[in-house]
Amino acid sequence: MSGQDGIGAAPGADVIEAIARAAIARLPDEFRAHLGDVVLIVEEFADDETLAALGLEHPLDLTGLYHGRPVGEKSSMDPGALPDRIHLYRRAILDEWIETGVRLDDLVVHVTIHEIGHHFGLSDADMHALEDAVA
Repeated sequence: MSGQDGIGAAPGADVIEAIARAAIARLPDEFRAHLGDVVLIVEEFADDETLAALGLEHPLDLTGLYHGRPVGEKSSMDPGALPDRIHLYRRAILDEWIETGVRLDDLVVHVTIHEIGHHFGLSDADMHALEDAVA
């Protein structure tokens, strides 16, 4: 019996997405009402261009990213703007999960709420309060 026997497969993108969508569904109405156009994307890693733009060298250093303009900065004069996107990076999330021992669902909720917080332009304290609200 090898050391890997009895260890299940790492959770796939579908599991990460399901946890994130469940967290979004538990958000207070006033937040959910403004998330209709936000696209949730689960990818293995951030691409090299994204990492370079953030000054990061290793893809495992980035668990999530919000692409877009915070709600308060949006304008109807932004023709043809891409929809806002929340990217969750599966391999970085799994790496942090293993390193920290935090429950996977708690970690995914934390990363998802943090990125949603950027959508709303929230402070870190507000993001923690929102995270507590969906727990």
